[in-house]
Amino acid sequence: IKMDLNWKLNHTEHIVQDEWIDFRKESFILPDGKEFSPFYNYSRRNFVVIIARTKDDKYITVRQFRHGLKSVTTEFCAGGIEGDEKDSALLAAKRELQEETGYVSDHWKHIYTIPSNPTIADNYAYLYYADDCEKVSKQHLDSTEFLEVKEYTEDEINDLIKNNEFVQPIHLMGWLMVRSEEHT
Repeated sequence: IKMDLNWKLNHTEHIVQDEWIDFRKESFILPDGKEFSPFYNYSRRNFVVIIARTKDDKYITVRQFRHGLKSVTTEFCAGGIEGDEKDSALLAAKRELQEETGYVSDHWKHIYTIPSNPTIADNYAYLYYADDCEKVSKQHLDSTEFLEVKEYTEDEINDLIKNNEFVQPIHLMGWLMVRSEEHT
């Protein structure tokens, strides 16, 4: 006999619900009929991550403060998909790359779409690879963005990873997928 593994939503209480997050306390009926509560989860905007390479084979990264770690990290350019881009993550990727770094590309490839944290969140990350990027403008940052753009070689990115200096999991996954594809 095949068991239905789905949990059935019993009750939802929205603890925080604004333009940035919908943080919920929920109760579920488990497959064995018992109630499980509280279970906390959240919704946030879908987002894009861009692994971008310049015409001279350098990878474009940004350094910025990350609140969860309370430290500055090195990572790839990334950002939320905004309302008018809902049907096109690629539009968001192109906008974020230019806003955060001043670079553009005519060579884009969708790498993968993955849930950001399927245990407790329902949003997705859209990973893109942009090749032959060229700098065409200065940064156009949001009022809360303070980013330093840095370019690294493949070996330098790998060293950052080995030294735990490149720690965003989805960014790291995108890097490994791009590198794997380029070396096959």
